[in-house]
Amino acid sequence: MTSTTIPAGSEWVPADDGVRLWAARSGRDGGVPLVLCHGGPGLWDMFGDLAGALGGLATVVRWDQRGCGRSERCAGPWTTERFVADLDAVRQHFGSARMALLGHSWGAQLALSYALAHPERVSALVYVAGTGIGPVTGWRAGFEANFAARLAADPARAERWEQLSDRDDLTEGERREYAVLHWAADFADPERALEHASALADPWFGVNDACNRALNAETRRIWGTPELRAACARLDVPVLILDGARDIRPRTAVDSLEAALPRVRRVIFADAGHLPWVEEPEGFLAAVAGLRVWWPG
Repeated sequence: MTSTTIPAGSEWVPADDGVRLWAARSGRDGGVPLVLCHGGPGLWDMFGDLAGALGGLATVVRWDQRGCGRSERCAGPWTTERFVADLDAVRQHFGSARMALLGHSWGAQLALSYALAHPERVSALVYVAGTGIGPVTGWRAGFEANFAARLAADPARAERWEQLSDRDDLTEGERREYAVLHWAADFADPERALEHASALADPWFGVNDACNRALNAETRRIWGTPELRAACARLDVPVLILDGARDIRPRTAVDSLEAALPRVRRVIFADAGHLPWVEEPEGFLAAVAGLRVWWPG
């Protein structure tokens, strides 16, 4: 995607430093919009099907984070503060004083960071498959062990993963293949894991590795502090935590966030992995539909 083209049905959102962010609006008119924050860091919005399913509940806004996916390529900066400001630019562009947020994985962390910075601008937060507010060291080893075990269950896939992991000269097609093999471990159903993962990579925009490295390093430095826990304890925003019980990221990582929040409900989907709206769509939509009381109209 060049900086001069944009897909039909999409819009450019100008950030306050001039960088253009891709966004798309769908669903019903009126009320508080539901803004979706994709995972990563360094990936792009993969919520097309979910946005369609949620369109009967609210105006749904999707966007690609800075320098990623369909958004304008740029040199950053790759900081949570910058991404929070970008998310606020999305809110302002669509003319809403408040918004509901649904964030997945890294996007859940971004949505939480935004709510902590601007609680008066958030009507509700749906926190999907995040990793809580503790230090990364509290869950990373468990994640790596679970990933290795799920990968080993398919020897052919594990062998191909190792082949690609050992190389620094991957073509873009091989980078896509590598990502699909990695993402397949995020699904609980081994029969459909590669199918689901391949769908996430279509279309393929390439991973912004610089963004990924910088934001993950920032999280390792600053996440898990008493100050963060105290800020969550003061957050006067209704929060719905949605987890897949078979996510390879230990779900116990989210316990500290649930314990800290004063207005929280948690739903765990027994047969889902890291993307519960894909593997348990009916239950996921029913849980989010309960938030209709938080956006009028």
